[in-house]
Amino acid sequence: MAADQPIGLFAGSSNLPLAERIADFFGQKLGKLTLKSFADGELYCRYEENIRGRDVFIIQSTYPSADHWMQLLLLIDAAKRASAKQITAVVPYFGYARQERKDQPRVSIAAKLVADLLGTAGIDRLLTMDLHASQIQGFFDVPVDHLYASVVFTDYFRRMQLENLVVVAPDVGAIKMARAYASRLHTDLAVIDKRRPSQNQAEVVNIIGDVSGRNVLLIDDLIDTAGTLTNAANALRRAGAQRILAACTHPLLSGPAYERIHASALESLMVSDTIPLKQESDRVQVVSVAELFADAIRRITEDASISTLFKPIPLFKS
Repeated sequence: MAADQPIGLFAGSSNLPLAERIADFFGQKLGKLTLKSFADGELYCRYEENIRGRDVFIIQSTYPSADHWMQLLLLIDAAKRASAKQITAVVPYFGYARQERKDQPRVSIAAKLVADLLGTAGIDRLLTMDLHASQIQGFFDVPVDHLYASVVFTDYFRRMQLENLVVVAPDVGAIKMARAYASRLHTDLAVIDKRRPSQNQAEVVNIIGDVSGRNVLLIDDLIDTAGTLTNAANALRRAGAQRILAACTHPLLSGPAYERIHASALESLMVSDTIPLKQESDRVQVVSVAELFADAIRRITEDASISTLFKPIPLFKS
């Protein structure tokens, strides 16, 4: 890339604190944008600097409302029409990822729809983190770089030096992620077998694995109303677990989530900053993934490998 054509780092309004941290670690300020809404709620986006011929990275998490998606699409379209050389959508939290298959009659595959919208808008690459289902990468006809928060979280939990630890998947869907944590932490894996009577309601059925007298780390990619997490934590306590900790990448924490967490057997919940918290809590701690995203962006610009970021790291030694 020519020295007089630095990359463009820009951010939508959904998670400016994370975008600013990414820019700080990258060593460059966010580009100037005008983002506003008309009186009826219609969105308006304009780049306030020349981006012709530049590689543009647009940082925007797409948690509700749908305006976050629309703003991202408008920013992509504006960059394309302004003759940006390459457009990368940096989407720390990829919304609608839970609707990635047709598991009932007459429902949409929303994850495929939004993937198509991003492609039509004009992205050349997607950079995201902990997709709810990894097969969503196949919905895109452009390269997808998939980051994992486990790189940051496992280092944190390793430094806690928890003895007699077991990693627990709160449901079958979280097994792959929990297995990765168990491998990096060199510990055992257990699984909560549950059924879901209706959406946003979960009932624990059985615990597969030995948790009695052990410290437990519950792992999931996202937490919405916290029903699955807190039901699992309470069941683990009844099964004889000692300290019960949890980690999730995307803290949606909707509705009664905070109340459920405070009323549960959960000692603490570690989350990333892909989504800004709705409120502070002494049970919820935040670890930033900004440096990981900045490193990935740097590697993209240098045509370097991103997979090397996820090599297993050795056990922490005091």
